[in-house]
Amino acid sequence: MWTSGRMSNAKNLLGLGVSLYFWGLMDLTTTVLSGSARPLTEGQEDNLSDKLHQRMKRSWVWNQFFVLEEYTGTDPLYVGKLHSDMDRGDGSIKYILSGEGAGIVFTIDDTTGDIHAIQRLDREERSQYTLRAQALDRQTGRPMEPESEFIIKIQDINDNEPKFLDGPYIASVPEMSPVGTSVIQVTATDADDPTYGNSARVVYSILQGQPYFSVDSRTGLIRTALMNMDREAKEYYEVIIQAKDMGGQLGGLAGTTTVNITLSDVNDNPPRFPQKHYQMSVLESAPISSTVGRVVAKDLDEGINAEMKYSLVDGDGLDVFDINTDPNYQVGIITVRKPLSFESKKSYTLKVEGANPHLEMRFLNLGPFRDTTTVHISVEDVDEPPVFEPSFYFVEVPEDVEIGTTIQIISAKDPDVTNNSIRYSIDRSSDPGRFFYVDITSGALMTARPLDREDVSWHNITVLAVELNNPSQVGSVSVTVKVLDVNDNAPEFARFYEAFVCENAKAGQLIQTVSAIDRDDPQEGQHFYYSLAPEAANNPNFTLRDNQDNTAWILTRRSGFRQHEQNTFYLPILISDNGRPVLSSTGTLTVHVCSCDDDGMVMSCNAEAYVLPVSLSRGALIAILACIFVLLVLVLLILSMRRQRKQPYIIDEEENIHENIVRYDDEGGGEEDTEAFDIAAMWNPREAQLVVKNRQDMLPEIESLSRYVPQACVMDNNVHNYVLAKLYEADMDLWAPPFDSLQTYMFEGNGSVAESLSSLQSVTTDSDQSYDYLTDWGPRFKKLAEMYGATDSSGALW
Repeated sequence: MWTSGRMSNAKNLLGLGVSLYFWGLMDLTTTVLSGSARPLTEGQEDNLSDKLHQRMKRSWVWNQFFVLEEYTGTDPLYVGKLHSDMDRGDGSIKYILSGEGAGIVFTIDDTTGDIHAIQRLDREERSQYTLRAQALDRQTGRPMEPESEFIIKIQDINDNEPKFLDGPYIASVPEMSPVGTSVIQVTATDADDPTYGNSARVVYSILQGQPYFSVDSRTGLIRTALMNMDREAKEYYEVIIQAKDMGGQLGGLAGTTTVNITLSDVNDNPPRFPQKHYQMSVLESAPISSTVGRVVAKDLDEGINAEMKYSLVDGDGLDVFDINTDPNYQVGIITVRKPLSFESKKSYTLKVEGANPHLEMRFLNLGPFRDTTTVHISVEDVDEPPVFEPSFYFVEVPEDVEIGTTIQIISAKDPDVTNNSIRYSIDRSSDPGRFFYVDITSGALMTARPLDREDVSWHNITVLAVELNNPSQVGSVSVTVKVLDVNDNAPEFARFYEAFVCENAKAGQLIQTVSAIDRDDPQEGQHFYYSLAPEAANNPNFTLRDNQDNTAWILTRRSGFRQHEQNTFYLPILISDNGRPVLSSTGTLTVHVCSCDDDGMVMSCNAEAYVLPVSLSRGALIAILACIFVLLVLVLLILSMRRQRKQPYIIDEEENIHENIVRYDDEGGGEEDTEAFDIAAMWNPREAQLVVKNRQDMLPEIESLSRYVPQACVMDNNVHNYVLAKLYEADMDLWAPPFDSLQTYMFEGNGSVAESLSSLQSVTTDSDQSYDYLTDWGPRFKKLAEMYGATDSSGALW
């Protein structure tokens, strides 16, 4: 039987509480350990009836220990003692502790069974530990008692202050709220055991924020405590709330938090204009919707409560000006509604009202929530461009009007008080054909060229008016000229007409219908009259019938037409219009005589046409022609392929003697030819060597001698002075050609391969000149050496 014990001193009993001991029966149906019931096995149930008649031995039954948290002593904290009834005190029993915290937090003396806590305990981290105890025979290790389970509970002390886990807090409440209006509820939590004493009982109080706010000591609900709190006077409040445990008693722990409370705005302030009178000015040339000025009514509220709506409520300029509200800055913008005229009215007076559109009924007694101000607007005079009266002209003129005829008087005037003189002109971009002219002083619009309605029926021109004293002031007006039609175009055939008549045609047969067109456009519409020309009035072959619908029929007057007699007839037709005066023209209808089949289908209109044999049909003739065409195409294809075949180019090694005759048959352009040479290269011979332009049609046979010229050539000082003098004379001579240039020749003379090319130092006769050096130039100059009788080094003549 297990028993447990504690040190029997009064201090431990009072501080920790008396351990619970229970009397129990061994080997009964259940054994109580740690407050739990364990059922009997089948063997125990079989012996139950026998044991009930025997006398039961009493023993202490234990199941839990208590120990205070936060022990600060230096020695291990004694928890309790385990003891077995089989322990005779001779050390033969060994106690073993296992379970949660065994060996780490709790230790046991294996001889005495004393349990100690070797670490500091914190109930907020862990409130109890479950362990198991066992008594073993120290010699054999055999269990002397069944393993039992017990609990060590950590008893709470007030070692944790209340904490506001959601702080700091931010809240808002409308200004002017009644006393007792709820603002926000704060909550503090205490980690101590709420079931043991008052360690976790929290009481709230306000440390900062009075007399504006109060807090409920039990719930932590913050309310307003002062009436008529005005946001415009003070908007932000910092309230400090304290939470204290132990029911707020002395010695309790406390925690604080901050609550930032903002008074939200309500519409409790009416708008007011800081000025009762505004003075503004505007130019009379200000366009429609242009800004004249701004007015603003101040409102101490904000947001939607400070929104304004401006309107014009009175004044003599209600139809001339308008006012709009800027939603971003809550200002009233006065704009021009109608054109202004300094000459007509020089000033206006307006009464402007600014009002809050969003009102709160409980604050209407603080109103009225509107205010008015007076605005005086002065119109300033500007130099305005000339104004045309009327502002648009429409002119109708016949197309046969004579040049120089006045078709309209254009009138403009200076609207200013000065009334400057006006000069007129035509914007030539609107009249590129220069059909019209306007008198510069009178404004008379006249024709300058003949008008033709059939070419241009409408003219849209712009007439300009300029002030004589200020040409920058230009006015303009549009003039639309409609050219009226005059019967000046004779009717003519709509197209070229060509008719065909069969040899077997009968008299009165229709061979062609003709129609006409007229470029004119009479108001009563077009109507044409057709007849044969006077010279063909008695034509024996054809006749004409006017259909009275602007068309006419050409009919045969006889039959028996023959191609071999006459294959083409020319019929003149007279066409007249209904205009005033009547205009007419003569058109010619060409009629061909053709051979036709029995159905009237034209077969041939050529008198010399080839007559097909009776046995050869038209389809057979088409097949023959197609075959001939295919053969011609094949022959042309074969010939083109033979021409495109290329012969290989064979080079005869014996003929490749590298002798080329270069013929230069072109000549320069003289002094004006600036493309034949690079003037920059002539001034700098060293750069000329870097950029060498070779001919593209052949390869040079002799390398340029210039690359053998020493680069350290120095021009003689006398020559340099001479060149500078000539250059100065050329600069001072106003009649000298501008294309003169000076070229420095440095590729010949002493130091070059060719030596000097000058004849000043040569002998006077060719007989005294030696050309033996030609033999040193190689076989390429062999022919030249033979011409000058040069001999080689052996004395033989080349």
